[in-house]
Amino acid sequence: MFKSLTTRIIATMITLLATGIFIYAFFNVRHQQNMLIEMAHESTELLLHTVENSIYNTMHLGNVQDVGSILSMVGQHNQLVGVRIFHPHGVILRSSIPSEVGREVDKNDYNLYQNPKNFGIFNLPPHGEILAMVKPIYNEVACHPCHGKKARVIGVLNINYSLQRTNMQMLDASRNFIISSIAITIFLSIAISFMLLKFVKKPLVNLIRTMSKVESGDFDGRIDYKGKDEIGRLIESFNSMLDRLNVARSELERLHFHQLERADRLASIGEMAAGIAHEIKNPLAGISAAISIIKDDMSPNDPKESILGEVLQQVQRLDKTLNDLLFFGKPSLPEFNCVDINDVIRTTLKFASQHRGGGDIEKHLELEPDLPPVFADYKQMQQVFLNLVLNAFQSMAEGGVLSITTGRSRRNSADFVRIDISDTGFGIPPQILEKIFTPFYTTKAQGTGLGLPICSKLVHLHNGEITVTSNSDKGTLFTVELPVYTLPPTSPTLPLDWEGTKI
Repeated sequence: MFKSLTTRIIATMITLLATGIFIYAFFNVRHQQNMLIEMAHESTELLLHTVENSIYNTMHLGNVQDVGSILSMVGQHNQLVGVRIFHPHGVILRSSIPSEVGREVDKNDYNLYQNPKNFGIFNLPPHGEILAMVKPIYNEVACHPCHGKKARVIGVLNINYSLQRTNMQMLDASRNFIISSIAITIFLSIAISFMLLKFVKKPLVNLIRTMSKVESGDFDGRIDYKGKDEIGRLIESFNSMLDRLNVARSELERLHFHQLERADRLASIGEMAAGIAHEIKNPLAGISAAISIIKDDMSPNDPKESILGEVLQQVQRLDKTLNDLLFFGKPSLPEFNCVDINDVIRTTLKFASQHRGGGDIEKHLELEPDLPPVFADYKQMQQVFLNLVLNAFQSMAEGGVLSITTGRSRRNSADFVRIDISDTGFGIPPQILEKIFTPFYTTKAQGTGLGLPICSKLVHLHNGEITVTSNSDKGTLFTVELPVYTLPPTSPTLPLDWEGTKI
């Protein structure tokens, strides 16, 4: 239930609202109770002063017997529990309740007299909670004829005010405020829940439902929302995104259809080219053999011998083109073994140095010692590096520097052996650089455009990467990265070749 965001928001807001309202209600009830107690205190104090003045006036006139009548008359007030005058020693001298005269005053009333605070609230059975207040009656000059001059206080006026009515008022006020607080909380909770459900949850549910349709491939659904708030802007952006996705999907489908058509055509062309290549290779081999025999039978001074040599070179070039075409169409699978890349580089450079264009090239080797082995096909890696080195030689026809560096690299939490082959030749223009791995694309007069595509294909068959950067001033840099060989978990001692046979 509480997995819903809207439910959690509603529950949180209602909890905070209820907590806030009831905290406010608690302090407000306490404030009202204090106010009612204060009003009772003021009423009692006013009544106390009134009785005090009446007693003073009566005693000044010498009508001491009227004091009891005044106390009895005041004691008839329905909020008063008792009105009395007691001696400073605690004996009741006059009272609105005649039976109290001569008795000791209640200890709570007597303690008030001895306390600087002249009032207090305590429980007095059977009257319940009362507000008691005391006031000393001082021995003034007018009182000397009857009470003498020695005593400073001739009596203590005591009034007990019943708080029963005040407590009922406080209870009614508290009940009314609590009921109103509960009603306000319920009303606000319903209002907030309704607003959240209508303006937040409903649009979000529609958004989730539409997104589910989009995930299943239906891009035609749209959300109808008229609001201009944040939810409205979100839904408007979502609808706009669907429109763009719909257009993009249509464009992708169109491009995919064209790619499929192109792939079918290329597959057909590849099959046809492979068939033609096979048909041409056999007679071409016969022609090459026949020309070689005829050339061997001629004397070295015969002018036709050089012509036959040129024809034989062209036949060999055609044979190489056919071999490249057949290899690119269906390359042989790598025969994996643990290979030392540094050894492959050294062997390849020996072969390449015998090429007629490599004599004037300065060669720099920086091979990292203790380089980890790679799991690769030795001959195919040699073919890749030989092709790259010969291309570097061709770009430095006037001489230059060939640099080959090996080392380690790390990508995507995997270790690789890195081989950098750079030259100081004329470089590759940017508009050509992005096409050099495209089959049959070449800028050479006698090239087939399959050398670099074959290199790329072989490197990717080894789960590696080949990249190129070039600058017209600094030459070209080819980088080959091959994954480091690691022992399979099922065979901690012996590596496996690509067919699963132990080496």
